[in-house]
Amino acid sequence: MAAKSDGAPVSLRNAIPPECPSRSDPRPPQRRPDDQRYTLSDCCWTLCALLVFFADGASDLWLAADYYLRKYYPQFVLTLVFVIVPSVVVQVLSFRWFAYDFSETVESGTAAAAVVAASERDISTKDSGERGAGRSAAAGVLPGPGTGGGARGCCRVFVWLFQALIHIFQLAQVWRYVHALYLGVQSRWHGDPERRHYYWRMMFESADISMLRLLESFLKSAPQLVLQLTIMIRANQVLPLQGLSASASLISLAWMISSYQKVLRDSRDDKLPMTYNAVIVQILWHLFTIGARTLAFALFASVFQLYFGIFIVAHWCIMTFWIIQGETDFCMSKWEEIIYNMMVGIVYIFCWFSVREGRTCCRMLIYSLTVFVENVALTTFWYLYRSTGERQSTLDFYAVMMVCVVASSYALGTFFMFVYYCLLHPDGAVSGWSYIVEKEVPVEALASPASSLPPDLVSSPPRTLQRTKGSDREPGIDGDVFKVRPPRGAQTPVPHLTPRTEGPVIRIDLPRKKYPAWDAHFIDRRLRKTILVLESAAPVTPRIQYRCLSTPKEVMEYETTV
Repeated sequence: MAAKSDGAPVSLRNAIPPECPSRSDPRPPQRRPDDQRYTLSDCCWTLCALLVFFADGASDLWLAADYYLRKYYPQFVLTLVFVIVPSVVVQVLSFRWFAYDFSETVESGTAAAAVVAASERDISTKDSGERGAGRSAAAGVLPGPGTGGGARGCCRVFVWLFQALIHIFQLAQVWRYVHALYLGVQSRWHGDPERRHYYWRMMFESADISMLRLLESFLKSAPQLVLQLTIMIRANQVLPLQGLSASASLISLAWMISSYQKVLRDSRDDKLPMTYNAVIVQILWHLFTIGARTLAFALFASVFQLYFGIFIVAHWCIMTFWIIQGETDFCMSKWEEIIYNMMVGIVYIFCWFSVREGRTCCRMLIYSLTVFVENVALTTFWYLYRSTGERQSTLDFYAVMMVCVVASSYALGTFFMFVYYCLLHPDGAVSGWSYIVEKEVPVEALASPASSLPPDLVSSPPRTLQRTKGSDREPGIDGDVFKVRPPRGAQTPVPHLTPRTEGPVIRIDLPRKKYPAWDAHFIDRRLRKTILVLESAAPVTPRIQYRCLSTPKEVMEYETTV
């Protein structure tokens, strides 16, 4: 989800030639952009996601109405609060995104073509020290909204009213799912370059849906699941609607975690996509682990309400501090990064969520052991002190059965986690667990014609790099977006991999982030509009060039063309 700033001198839209040398560790072949097609399976996945969304929301509302009719007013209020408040938060965020995207939409293809011509087929961002990846590019590329005629003005008013009604009725996610489905079908029906343009828009929409639904799931479905399980345990009975609501919330949580990871990998050209078999196994993994986690929470909360609140707050603070200590680099500002870390801390209350590149195995092992100890402690405290409950009528057999359910569910979830990483991980068996140490590459190796620096065998340079002026550039480098100056006295190598130079270039003066973080153009909406402008106006796909990175021994100087 978020990763330490790191990257590769490789364009997003360019496939790495097969002759490019790789590390000693085996890596899976990278897919070509031409292989990115919207399939029937993708369409069915979107329809199933819609079904899960409706099932989760409708079951919660139905249960709240049932509580009201039964005159269980405290349960009714709590259930309704956990439905309305998260939904309103998500709708506000979604409408803010729509307002920004639609208010400055490019009005005509002629204007877009003029932008491409004026920018001389090369667009650069500001210096990285300002941490505004893509801001100057979009500011210099996108024209303001056109005046338009009366018909166009009426259409814009209609769109604003339509979107306002959609968000007022809490249906923003439904509309975005339908829109993504439409864009995917359009990309399937059209040929290049229209197919690429629709595919870009579909991936942007899918990224928005995934972030919105993930936020809603852990603000609504997770606390709703704990609440309903606690009510059932305290009442020592299970109403059909309670079971339906709890099941829908659990499925929604597992579904959205897996869907988020799938969209994350599908959006990257340098990552192999996650197969649907892997997605199903990952859903089962999260289904059982989150089920065991929430059941342990509910058992403990049914006896120790105050201590449960203290435990949740303490766990959230510890997890948030752990994430901040990892120095994630997901957002464009410091305060947004802190808010993001706090939200991920909520996710960490219930399940594992990778937020940075590195020793995934060690971090996951630490988290899994911590959760296992917490689950055992919470369940043990409930088993020993259940007689102090307000409505104690629990039989010993029932108590033992609940303990066995928690243990077996967590064991099943761990089993499916091993199945995913050992058999179905997109990068190959067990590769998702491994941490490949980035070796230092001698500076002399960069000057050797027989060798080439692997794309990700690099480390991040300082945030601020001095740019060379146009008069200081060496002749003959107009075709390069970024050029690394070789060490003094070294022979200038003859590159055997010539980058594609035709078409517009969007240069982002930040290192490209690695999985599991989205690139800057998926986060910064101004960059999105830049890409769509160039995509609709240029005959070829625009290249997205992130800053090349230096070796650990020396900070190289980057020369750019304007």
